[in-house]
Amino acid sequence: VQLQAYGGGLVQPGGSLRLSCAVSGRTFSTYAMSWFRQAPGKERTFVAGINRSGGIAYSDSVEGRFTISRDNAKRTGYLQMNSLRPEDTAVYYCAADPSVILSNLRSQAAYSNWGQGTLVTVSS
Repeated sequence: VQLQAYGGGLVQPGGSLRLSCAVSGRTFSTYAMSWFRQAPGKERTFVAGINRSGGIAYSDSVEGRFTISRDNAKRTGYLQMNSLRPEDTAVYYCAADPSVILSNLRSQAAYSNWGQGTLVTVSS
């Protein structure tokens, strides 16, 4: 399974972006998928995740502003980011794994497949 994240870019504070994560392989529907991010000089942290049944979790810092979704037919996951703030600036990574369930959706160690990352910069 290979993951490719794209859709990052430069956006002004208050703006929106939609990230996409294209997943190769025909079993995407059986995978949980999550987004993590790494800001400059900081550790990578959980942003949002969705399991195979549609169960969703968000970090406190993005809940109410970001929306995660998936389209199993297109083998693609999405992260809609609204009301972006400068502190959302980071490299965003998508990750997927068939063994991840809702209880470990936030755990980076649970994911065996990672995308290459896409840079989101929020600045005026």
